Amino acid sequence: MSTPAPLRPPRYFDVCNGDADGLCAVRQWRLHAPAQATLVTGLKREIALLERVTAQPGDEVLVCDIAMARNRAALERLLACGVRVRYFDHHASGAPLQHPCLEAHLDTAPDVCTSVLVDRALGGRFRTWAVVGAFGDNLGAVAERLAATLNLGRAQIDALRRMGEAINYNAYGESARDVLIHPAQLYALMARYEDPLAMLAHEPVLQALDAQRADDLAHAAGLAPYWQDARGSVLLLSAAPWSRRVVGHLANQLANQEPQRAHALLLPVQENADAPAGKDGTLWRVSVRAPRNAPGGAGDLCSRFGGSGRAGAGGIDRLPQSALEDFIRAFAAARW
Repeated sequence: MSTPAPLRPPRYFDVCNGDADGLCAVRQWRLHAPAQATLVTGLKREIALLERVTAQPGDEVLVCDIAMARNRAALERLLACGVRVRYFDHHASGAPLQHPCLEAHLDTAPDVCTSVLVDRALGGRFRTWAVVGAFGDNLGAVAERLAATLNLGRAQIDALRRMGEAINYNAYGESARDVLIHPAQLYALMARYEDPLAMLAHEPVLQALDAQRADDLAHAAGLAPYWQDARGSVLLLSAAPWSRRVVGHLANQLANQEPQRAHALLLPVQENADAPAGKDGTLWRVSVRAPRNAPGGAGDLCSRFGGSGRAGAGGIDRLPQSALEDFIRAFAAARW
C-alpha cells in the first residue's frame, strides 16, 4: 500500500492598496503573525488586485484596503476553492458575503481606515504603524487620538504624520514611471522595521519622497478652480507626472484648508497620447473629497459615474469628456 504524499504547507498572500493605509495595515498584521507572504499591491488606482492571486486550497490570503465590491468575483472564486481569506477594509463592500473561509472586518464609518481596523483587531499592539496609516489617509484627528495613547512627543507625532503623507503620496501615478519607488519596494523597506520611527531614521527614501512632494505642490500652487461656489470646488490638472503624483495629497490638503467645501480634482487620462488634454477623446480620472465638516456622500456620488469610494472620499477611473459637465452639475447639487 503506497504512502500518501505529505500535505504541502500553506502559502500566504498579502493583498493591499499601495497607499499608506494599505501598507501600514499589512505591516501591523505581519508583525503580529510573521510569515513569508507574497505581496500583491500596486499604485492607488490599482484596485482589482485579488484577481492576481494564484492561491490554492489551504492557502491564506490577507486583504487590506481594497474594496470588496470591486473584488467580489475573485474573492468568491478563492473562497469556493478552499482558500482562507482575512479581509480588512473601510470601503463600500456591496451585498453581505458570508462563507466559512472568510473572516471579514468591514467598517465604512468616515472616521475609520483599514489601519484602524487592524489596530482594533490586534488590541493596539503595533499602534504606531496605525498612526502612520491614519495620517496618510487624511484622518488627522483619528491619528492624533491614537498617538495620544502612546509615549510620543510632539516632534515624533509630527514625524509620523509626514511619514504617512509621504507614503500615501507615493501611491499616486499613472504607472511605475511616475513614482519614486514602487509601493512593493517601499513595503520591503517598511518590513525591516518594527518601529516606523526607526525607519524614518535609517531610510533616506522617506526624505526623498517628502522633498519630491513639496516640489510637486509648488507646481500646483496658484491653480485656479475650473468651477467653484461656497459649497464646492472643481480643479482640472494637467497631464503631467507631477500632477499624477500629487493629486491625492493636493485633494487632502484642499479639504483640510477649506473644510466647508467639497473638492473634486480631475486628471486627464489620454487613451491616445497624442490627443490634447480636454478634447473629446480625453477621459478624466476624478478624486473627490466630501467637506471635512460634513464627511458623507463622496462614494455615492462617484458610483453614479461608474466610480466608487467611501463617505469622505471617492474616485472615478474613467469619466468621459462628454460627461464632465454632468458630473460638475451633480457635484454642485450633492447634499453632503
